[in-house]
Amino acid sequence: MINEEYKYSELTANIIGCAMRVHSALGNGFQEVIYQRALAIEMTDSGLSFHRELEMPVYYKNQQIGTRRVDFLVEDVIAVELKALIQLLDVHLAQAINYLEAYDLEIGLLINFGAKSLEFKRLSNKKFKQKNQGNPKIK
Repeated sequence: MINEEYKYSELTANIIGCAMRVHSALGNGFQEVIYQRALAIEMTDSGLSFHRELEMPVYYKNQQIGTRRVDFLVEDVIAVELKALIQLLDVHLAQAINYLEAYDLEIGLLINFGAKSLEFKRLSNKKFKQKNQGNPKIK
């Protein structure tokens, strides 16, 4: 699962591994908040540093226009958006990418616990601008 061509590959692989353990134990069918709580336990056990339900500013043309809560911000560099849906749609992928752009984060994960098998997508923000990586604009 680790591909050195991808930035933060080891970190994203660790997060996905945590999600796989949660999905393996709980299966599908729970509300998103249940998976979020279980994933927090798994990531803590794995030694990952994270913020849960972190309110982050949303920017447009370098001006803050609102805020949005990210499900997890891991190691201050990876946004993790959780879903508990039977099927991920393109709109969910677009939403997660929009969050990366609005937060000015480079890498994110979209993880869906609602399907029979865990689904995850690694996302990359093509519009990433921040020069001081590892220190996003956290409120």
